[in-house]
Amino acid sequence: MNTHFTEQPFRPLRLAILTVSDSRDASRDTSGQFLCDSATAAGHAILAREIVRDDVYQLRAIVSRWIADPEIEVILSTGGTGVTGRDSTPEAIMPLLDKQVEGFGELFRQVSYAEIGASTLQSRSFGGLANGTFIFCLPGSTGACRTAWEHILAPQLDIRTRPCNFAQLIPRLLEQ
Repeated sequence: MNTHFTEQPFRPLRLAILTVSDSRDASRDTSGQFLCDSATAAGHAILAREIVRDDVYQLRAIVSRWIADPEIEVILSTGGTGVTGRDSTPEAIMPLLDKQVEGFGELFRQVSYAEIGASTLQSRSFGGLANGTFIFCLPGSTGACRTAWEHILAPQLDIRTRPCNFAQLIPRLLEQ
């Protein structure tokens, strides 16, 4: 599957983590905590972390601020990608994208299918690029975040992964 070239050193990325939830606070944010812990364990830096209610305009305001911040290179959000209730992450974030990475949501649902079957159809997980910042929006369950991190995000945010990865497209790393 993915291979690493050992002659290329690991290069940490700078991330922001957003939890979208009407019911979670910092003590119950297992998904956001999983993403922070996993990214940190992989060697990346967490520059910002917030929890926001599932509100299109509050979501958009936070993500817009992070997109405009040249220090933040990757945004991971968890929650609000379902099809019921107030789930509004796609409606809030997609208009901000310069480019969509359709393959991210497609691959997430494919990998997730092996774990939860056809229930994966209810995920509107997606990825994209805005102002040079990669954005990946994941379901709110910790299991879904684990699936996305282990099977897609960890290798794609590691510049050593070949034949290609998202890390090699980060503007700061292109300059080095």
